[in-house]
Amino acid sequence: MKTFLARVHASIFRVGWPRDDRSALKAMVSSIVLHVHAPKVRPATLRFRATWAMGLASMVLLLMLTGTGVYLMFYYYPHPDVAFRSMKDLAFVVPFGKVTRNLHRWAAHGMVVTVTVHMLRVFLTAGYKAPREANWVAGVLLWVLTLALSFTGYLLPWDQLAYWAVTVGTNMIGSVPVGGDFLRELVLGDASVGEAALLRFYVLHCVFLPIAIGGIAAFHLFRVRRDGGLVTSEHAPPDPASVDPAPPTDAAQPKKREARLVNAWPHLVYREVVVALVVTAALAALSLWLDAPLEPEADRTRTPNPAKAPWYFLGVQELAHYSAFWGGVFVPAAMVVGLALLPYLDRAPVALGRTFPRERFRACILFCVMLAFMGVFTVVGTFFRGPGWAFMYWPY
Repeated sequence: MKTFLARVHASIFRVGWPRDDRSALKAMVSSIVLHVHAPKVRPATLRFRATWAMGLASMVLLLMLTGTGVYLMFYYYPHPDVAFRSMKDLAFVVPFGKVTRNLHRWAAHGMVVTVTVHMLRVFLTAGYKAPREANWVAGVLLWVLTLALSFTGYLLPWDQLAYWAVTVGTNMIGSVPVGGDFLRELVLGDASVGEAALLRFYVLHCVFLPIAIGGIAAFHLFRVRRDGGLVTSEHAPPDPASVDPAPPTDAAQPKKREARLVNAWPHLVYREVVVALVVTAALAALSLWLDAPLEPEADRTRTPNPAKAPWYFLGVQELAHYSAFWGGVFVPAAMVVGLALLPYLDRAPVALGRTFPRERFRACILFCVMLAFMGVFTVVGTFFRGPGWAFMYWPY
């Protein structure tokens, strides 16, 4: 029996637990999971300040969303007559239903945050420069799809919060000057949020958007592996003006070669495991402490005052309050298109992986001002808008 189990183990794990550099390299190459990493990495990329670990955190949250989403699908019915009852069953009948829904809800919000912060880090360090232009565009698509995934899942509880948030969000689609009503009806399947909209959002949320995100994420990881994920000042080509004309001594030369690359196992893999555990533990603690909101069942005859879009679209809703087209359509569309074209239009010098470098200080400040601009409008729409969308000087 022991021999049989040993043969089964050997057929799955070609390399045992890495004990030295050679076995570590073999483990990285032969593993179906670890082969996405290079066998060796540069020490500069292992520091938290180099990557902020937001890409890995986004991937962990995506896996969490996939696992909890599949579990919730077993007990959910995408029909207005029973959708809200499914939420009640998950809260009080289904084993671990409440904590699973909490995990799913907070992971969705967390992924919106981590993907946005990841894009911020890539911009500040000029990670979209050649040859990474296509990877940046893929990242912008992933950001848009993440917002769409969260938005489509927002309707599924079929409570007052979900119903009217989606109503407000789709009304902003209807404000498109040419074909807005057609686009809104295409999304909802009807003139208003109802049975067709719930079914379409369910299919989009559970099938099409996850497949699209999975495919683009695979391409994103592939390009990171092929193009390199980070340019840092420690291994980028040196600035000719800053090169010391004196050659290095013989004593310093071996030390420089020794520190150039380190094995991905265990240096990178262990750090990734730690980040994954921290993200999972934080999400689990939040899910046990704070329940996902669930208001009374959706009722189209009782309109909340004010009716608000999901929090990540409240900045757009606040802008649309001033102008439906310019604030609700033009500004968001211009931001997405501008971000996608950024690597092809930006001719500023490469910043060598530094945050807020002198060479790109103005561009970084402009990008941060844009994010702060949307952040301020999001805060105003969340806390300072009362009945009739009137401004409240004190939110409480």
